[in-house]
Order: sequence, then structure tokens, then C-alpha cells
Amino acid sequence: MKLWDKGYDIDSNIEQFTVGNDRVLDLKLAAADVQGSIAHIAMLNSIGLLTDEEHRVLDAELHAIANEVAAGNFVIEDGIEDVHSQVELLLTKRLGSIGKKIHSGRSRNDQVLVDLKLFYRTELCQLAKSVTVLFDRLQLLSEQYKDVLMPGYTHLQVAMPSSFGLWFGAYAETLVDDLQLVLSAYRITNQNPLGSAAGYGSSFPLDRTMTTRLLNFDDLHYNVVAAQMSRGKTERALAYAINAIASTLGKMSMDICLFNSQNFAFISFPDEYTTGSSIMPHKKNPDVFEIMRGKCNRLQSVVNEVSLLTANLPLGYHRDLQLLKDITFPALDTMNECLLMAASMLEHIRINRDVIDDVRYDYLFTVEDVNRLVLQGVPFRDAYKQVGMQVQNGTYRPTRQLSHTHEGSIGNLCNDLISAKLDKVLEQLK
Repeated sequence: MKLWDKGYDIDSNIEQFTVGNDRVLDLKLAAADVQGSIAHIAMLNSIGLLTDEEHRVLDAELHAIANEVAAGNFVIEDGIEDVHSQVELLLTKRLGSIGKKIHSGRSRNDQVLVDLKLFYRTELCQLAKSVTVLFDRLQLLSEQYKDVLMPGYTHLQVAMPSSFGLWFGAYAETLVDDLQLVLSAYRITNQNPLGSAAGYGSSFPLDRTMTTRLLNFDDLHYNVVAAQMSRGKTERALAYAINAIASTLGKMSMDICLFNSQNFAFISFPDEYTTGSSIMPHKKNPDVFEIMRGKCNRLQSVVNEVSLLTANLPLGYHRDLQLLKDITFPALDTMNECLLMAASMLEHIRINRDVIDDVRYDYLFTVEDVNRLVLQGVPFRDAYKQVGMQVQNGTYRPTRQLSHTHEGSIGNLCNDLISAKLDKVLEQLK
């Protein structure tokens, strides 16, 4: 069954090529499709295109289908093109000609759009939840190890003292920035395209404000052409959000792989959370974070995939846009999987509390000693030269005294304020 069926059969190779992976991917849209249809028929009833009895019967059956979806019993049958066709087929089979009335005033174009908007809206909230799980773990570790020093690096050279609290907290706050992009994608997504039909509106007196309210959208895509143009723009905004999170998580994964190596030995994991070598008996590899790093690098290409797929398309609907689901659906699954796996792994991280005691890290304290001299009245440039000469002639001995009190420093992490920043973003996602 096809919603555009005109009474003739399409070549099987053409059908297979054009339908692609839709029948599998569309199962993810089933709940959203039913939700959109429930709002649509309520609106049709309000403008007289469905009688009260027709609306009652259709609404009851759509809720029955929604229950089937929730129970995992909904399938797209062989020969059915997509989820929209399957829902309409079920209504027609069960209700007869009443089921054929559900498509009045809409096109598959705006039906797909509203499904995707509802689906992405839910997925963005889920993504925010997954980010929050990792954020909470990082914040907990930051507080737990706030007094444990570790080397800080610039240019991969030993630079200044840092702390595990500072390291964990840095990734926590960076995730808050990433959530700002999730919020932006959410706002772009949370607009109602229903009623734009094929992209040029309808001669029916549709009440688009009503469906906006029923579907709990923040606002309408008012211009019907702009509504159709949001296909691709929505996915691009989503891709940028995924890109940001993947960049943060990929960088953290690299840190962990580096710090877990014997040459650094800042951290470790229990044996059961590492893998081994087929030839080297001593190996305990951080494969989870290596795979995570690779997946996050791939996820950062999603922006390019979406951009290139939509780059030279004029306005209006084009079948190319169908392929966006092949890109974004797996990306969302992978991003959530990586976030939750990272949080789970960090629950078992082991911290080397004595790493800073190694003499190789003595030079971490040169700036501290320069500053100490400045506080005693020595001009900064003279203090810098004095400590620098000690380093040059091999007489430098660190005092290993720290006094970092300003906001966001080793001694004042401001984790409570960072958590407040997160809460502020999350509040806007509700």
C-alpha cells in the first residue's frame, strides 16, 4: 500500500531503491505518527470535515494503535511503504471508509515533518538526560578528587599544577555549553509544520493554531513553504548539537587513553573493564574509550553528511530528504550509547593520588614560585628571571606550595555554580 497509489504497479527494483531503509527506520516514528494523527483528526472535526461520531471512532482506534506501538506489537507489513501507510491501512481495515478520511487536509510531506519534529523533540530531551547522567558523574568525581593534584600541560609539555577535580569539572562545564546547542536544536525543532501539506498549504480552512496547541509545540512554522524548508535545517541543528557533545566526549576519551598509559599512570580501571592482547600478557587496554573516541570522531562527520545532502536543493520537498533519517537516527542512538557508557566506566575509575610527587613534575611549580616572589615585592620580570636561571643551572627546587582561590581555580572549583548553569538550560527543555 502507498498513500500515492493510483492503481498501477511500480517496478520492484524502483520500489526497493526508493523505499530504501524506510520501513525499518519508520518504526521509530510510529508513536509520533499516531500522535500527529490524533491532533489532526481533532482539528478536522472542529472545522466540519469529520462528524463527531467519525472523530470518536477514529480517535479510539488511533489510541488503540498507540497502545500497540507502546507494547511493541506494531509492525509495518510487507508491501507497505512506510509508517504513514501502515497506520492508514489499519484504520481502513478496521473502520472501513472512515479510515480513508484521515488524510484530508494534509500531505505525506507535512505528515513526515510533524512526525520528525515530534520524534526529534523527544530525542533531544533524551540526549539532554544522557548528558546529565555523565555531567552528574563528572561533578561527583570533581568533588571527590578536588584536592588531588595532577600535572597540567600545554603543548604536551609539563606546564602548571592542575587537579583531578579541575579535570573532571572542566568536562562537566563543557557539557553545559554543549547543551546550549541541544537547546537551540530543540527550539528549532519545536515548531509545528502540520497544515503546510505538500508545501503550499490547503484550500481547507485548517486550524493550525489548534494542532500547535494539541501537539504542545512552542509555535508554528507560519509560512507553509518555510515549514517544508525546515526539513534539513532541523537535522542540521540536531547534527551540530551531536557534533558538540561528540567533540567533548572524544577529547575526554583521548585524555583517558593517554592518562591510563604506563608512561602517565594517572588513572587506571579494574581488570574487568579493560581488554588484553593475544600476544602480550601484560596488556590491559582501554578499548572502551578507544572505541568511544572513534565513534565520536565519526559522529562529528554527521554535520557534513547533512550539509552535503541538502546543500544544492531548491525549496520544496525532494526525495533526497528521506535519506536524512539514515544519518540522524543511528547518530542519536550512538551518541546516547557513548554518553551512558562513559558515565558507567567513570564510576569505576581509579585515581593515582601520588602522581604529583614524581620529581619529573617539579617544574610544574615554577610559576607558583615566581608568583610567591612577586607577592614578596619582587617585580614580576625579575622574579621570572630569577626562577628561570635556577631552572637553567639545575638549582631549582620547588616549594610545592599552592594558593589558588579565584573562581574556577584548583581551590575554588565553583561546582555548585556550574550545576546551576546546567539546571538553567534543562529548565528550558521542558
